[in-house]
Amino acid sequence: MANFVIAVIVGSLRKDSFNRKLAGALEKMFPADFQFKYVRIDDLPLYNQDDDAQQAPQVLRMKSDIKGAQGVLFVTPEYNRSIPGVLKNAIDHGSRPYGTSAFEGKPAGIVGTSIGPIGTAMAQQHLRNVLVFLNMHTLAQPEVFLHNKEGLYDAAGKLNAGTEKFLQAWVDTYVAWVKKHI
Repeated sequence: MANFVIAVIVGSLRKDSFNRKLAGALEKMFPADFQFKYVRIDDLPLYNQDDDAQQAPQVLRMKSDIKGAQGVLFVTPEYNRSIPGVLKNAIDHGSRPYGTSAFEGKPAGIVGTSIGPIGTAMAQQHLRNVLVFLNMHTLAQPEVFLHNKEGLYDAAGKLNAGTEKFLQAWVDTYVAWVKKHI
């Protein structure tokens, strides 16, 4: 049984999402006492403050998944040099109404991959700004901005050895970060 549940929020809805694939690869690198809980965000209504008094069941489910976790891992693409709208919508729902944020004090990790040469650097910087306001303990180093290009994965879908070694170091650091902040 897992002692640590990590709520994983993938900021892409695409069926063949590079970031969902990355999340799956990372999941295999975590120790046995960590379990991933993929948080569903594709069915959330658009955030409207008028709905704060009676949040939709999908919103309550998402908030429960996050509150029940010991940490939150954001795996995000970069859209137009920022975070995807669907991710921002989920964050807005999860942090509202004011004073009931599901994210409060959670240790956060951010990773991402994109076909652009700078990976998801700009999206991650914008996300970091949001997470500061949410009072999350966000791991600063090492950073993971993966350029999703030929050779990142082999024909069987396994990460190349250099990337896997780099990501394992990130996972080990994040695991220690979660344990430090719970």
